[in-house]
Order: sequence, then C-alpha cells, then structure tokens
Amino acid sequence: MSYQVLARKWRPRLFNQLVGQEHVVKALSNALDNDRLHHAYLFTGTRGVGKTTLARILAKSLNCERGVSSTPCGVCNSCREVDEGRFVDLLEVDAASRTKVDQTRELLENVPFAPVRGRYKVYLIDEVHMFSASSFNALLKTLEEPPPHVKFVLATTDPQKVPVTVLSRCLQFNLKRLTNEQISGQLQKILKQEQIAHDAEALTLLARGADGSMRDGLSLLDQAIAFGGGEVKGAEVREMLGTIGGEWSYALLDALAASEAAQLLQAVASMAELAPDYATALQDLLQLLHQVALCQLVPGVAPAELFDAARVSGFAEQIPQEDLQLFYQIGLKGQEELPLAPTPRSGFEMVLLRMLAFRPVSGSRDKVGVSAKPQGKTAAAAPRPKVVQAQPKAARPQASTAAPAAAAGECRDPSRWGEFVATMRLGGIASQLAGNCTFGSWDGTQLTLKLDPVGQQLRVGQSEKRLQEGVKRLLGEQARLVIVVEASEQETPAKASVRQQNERQQDARAAMQNDPFVREMEEHFDAQLVNGSIRPVDPK
Repeated sequence: MSYQVLARKWRPRLFNQLVGQEHVVKALSNALDNDRLHHAYLFTGTRGVGKTTLARILAKSLNCERGVSSTPCGVCNSCREVDEGRFVDLLEVDAASRTKVDQTRELLENVPFAPVRGRYKVYLIDEVHMFSASSFNALLKTLEEPPPHVKFVLATTDPQKVPVTVLSRCLQFNLKRLTNEQISGQLQKILKQEQIAHDAEALTLLARGADGSMRDGLSLLDQAIAFGGGEVKGAEVREMLGTIGGEWSYALLDALAASEAAQLLQAVASMAELAPDYATALQDLLQLLHQVALCQLVPGVAPAELFDAARVSGFAEQIPQEDLQLFYQIGLKGQEELPLAPTPRSGFEMVLLRMLAFRPVSGSRDKVGVSAKPQGKTAAAAPRPKVVQAQPKAARPQASTAAPAAAAGECRDPSRWGEFVATMRLGGIASQLAGNCTFGSWDGTQLTLKLDPVGQQLRVGQSEKRLQEGVKRLLGEQARLVIVVEASEQETPAKASVRQQNERQQDARAAMQNDPFVREMEEHFDAQLVNGSIRPVDPK
C-alpha cells in the first residue's frame, strides 16, 4: 500500500479527536444531541485548523445509520464512505474553481432532490469568499430557505469578503489558531503511536514553525521524519527550518548589551557559516527580547521552554528597560525592511547595528564599539571606580614580575574587588557573576572569591571562563581562580550598585522637593510630583 501522509492519516474522525476547538465541538454536539440543527453553518479561521474536518464529521453525524448524534459509529456504510471521501450525499465544492454564476446555478439545481443514500444532503463549500457577487446572489435564496433534507456548510479563511447578507443567514463559528503547546502535544502523541524517536526541542521548533496550523505542523513533521532518516531530533529540525540555535541569540544579545559592534558582527559572521534564514534569526532574537521584557516587568515568571531561565534573568538585570524596548521596536520594524535589503545578511546586520546606533548614550556609557557597561536596572554590574591620579615613580609599589604593569587609573589589587571588577571591563553574564562575588583571598597564584548564593545560577555557559580570563589579564597568566558559593559579610559590587542607585534616587527626589520652582508650582497650581518621573542624572 502506498504511503499516506500524516495530515491525512491522522485527520480526526470524531468530534472528541479534534484539537483546540472545544467551543465549536460543544455547540455542534449539543445541537446534534438535542435536535436543534441550523440549516447553514459558516466555519471561519486560518488554514489548517479543522474547518473542512469539522464539516465532514458533521456530515457523518447527520447521516450515520444508527441515528443523528454527536458520536457517529464510524463503522456503518455511510460513516466509512464519508471517511473515504466517496459519500454521494456529501458534495464538496471548491469555490475558488467555481466562481462563475452559471456554475453556482448548476450546483443548486439538484438542491430540491432528495438524498440518494443518507438522511441529509450536505453541501460543503470551501473558500466561499472566492465566489463572485453574482454567485453569492444566486446562493442567497436557497441558503435562506433550503429544503429540510439539505444542510449547507461554508468554510472560509477570509470572512470579511463574505457579504453580510450571507453571514446573516448562517450560524457562524470562528475556529481558533492552535497554540504551540496544543500542536506539540498532538505531534508527540502521533510520534509515539508511529514509534518514531524524537526529542522535546524538535517538537517545540515544529510547533513554532506551524504558526497555529495543525495541518502545517503535520506537514513539517513529515518533512522532518524524512530529513532525519526516521528520527525527529532538534538539531536536524533546526537545520531543516533554517533556524539558529539558542546560543546564537544569546551571543547577539550579549553583544548588544555590551554595545560591542565588533563582537556583534563576529557573531553574525559565525552564524553565516550555518547558512541560516535571517528572517527566522531575527524572529528568534525578538522572542528572546520578549522573554527578557517579561522577566523585567513580571518578576518570577518562568520563560518559555526553549529559553534558559538563568540567562534570561541575567539579561533582565543587565539591560535597561528602555534599551530593551528600543531593541524590540527596531527589530520588529526591521522584519518589514529585511526583504528590501540587497542581501538578507546585510539587512540583518543593519538591523542589529541600528539597535546600537540609536541606543541612548549617557555620560557613563562609552561609544559604540568599545566595551561599555549599560546603566539602569543593573543588579550585577559593578560601580565604576573613581580615577586615581598616577603616583610618582618613587612612590609606586613594585609590581609582580608575573603580572602586567598597571596603567594609570587601573586597580590590580583584588582585595579592592569593586574597583578590580571595573578594571576588568567584563560584559554580559560574566560581569554579573563578578558583581555577585566578594574577595576571599589572594596568595599570589590563587584568587578565591565568595559567590553570593543568590547568584550561583550565573555560573552558566562561558561566564566563569571569561571571568578567569579577565583575572589573568590583570594578575598574570599564573593566576588561578576559585569560586566558592558562600554568604559573605562584605557587600558585593552588585548590592553596592543597587544601594548607590537607591541613594541617588532619594537624593534626586529630595532635591526636587526642595527646589524653589517646584515648591512654587505646588503652591500656586496644586501640582504634584510623580515619583516615577524623577530620575537621577548619571554622573559624568
């Protein structure tokens, strides 16, 4: 027997097998069981959500030899003929290929005649919005007062194009787009029944690619099985769909957070070796920005399945909210402009560079392309130390022969941990990891740090390795880093940064309250200070 595609093999044959359309199933089931049937139904919704399938199940329920009910037997001749697409009293019409009024009149000529086999004659008109105005006019009278043995089921993806006169004669049901969870759950069920090896990442990617359509999800699943040689794995599905891995999205956002244009372009160059779909890559970055924004505004919210909670939380603390919203807005607009770019890669790079070019630059931020520490809601970033004046040569301490010579304004004493972290000029999660540590000990070869237990989730990816490299740059290649998770009585740079920010906020509010002009406005115009509108000016 020839192979049958999954979308046809697993087409629902009963109402309770339909996924995600409970509101329609409940209404139709009650109507069938209580004999309150309408003469015309209109099913609307995007492609692949079950419009035609619902119509066929309804036709089977109306013509089952055991009687009209919401649970057709599925084994009688009428039920089997409907399932096999050869039931003579179910007339399926594609409106896109029968737009002329003469064809519509020819179709309606047989309406008065009784059904051949079944109890009802069911007319299923798919994509009914493609009918011409004359065809709709020919349909109106019959649609309003059909014979008792005829039921009309109309289906469309664009109900706005259906005349109001037709809409008013039909009982309308809007089928919902399926969620990613509903699609991935159904795909998992099918793969288990088919005994095909798979993983959760692959199902999540296929559900996202289906974009709310179960039929599209099943078609992608068929393609993934063929592409993976009988298996459905995340890596193969990513390659098939042209999507990039989560690590690339993290790398791009890490470079954006640090305002490192060179690092950003290097990440794009590395991605280019995988020949990605840049439109999909931009969508992945936007989804990551969305998860970070949720984490900022709704503390404790769990990110979606494909995202690392620790990294999302780290970005939420590192990137100011206004910058994050700007990145998202520019990326969203960039999706429209990407097809107009000379090449997809150049368009993608310009969207990313635009995020840096239009990012607000305060006095405490460096120029784009130089390692910078964003200010704002930065729980893990160390405060920038004050520049120390260079001492005369005679007063300078002798540097270790193994460590590089200290430049003016740099701190190479790890016991002064806050200034030491600022001198390393780390970015991303490595900066947050350093900001949640305090100095433990330094014996000339081993630097021991105490990591606040609340920050132990920051030891992910390359963060600890990058911190180790930063330590070696300042203390010499012989330096070895050891991090122990232990509460410390010392204040971490992250807590110091939050405390200083709060103090500056309080000072700014006090200064506004005591300002003569503000007090005069309050006195004469009954004005009030809005707390959220007062922000301290970043120090120069």
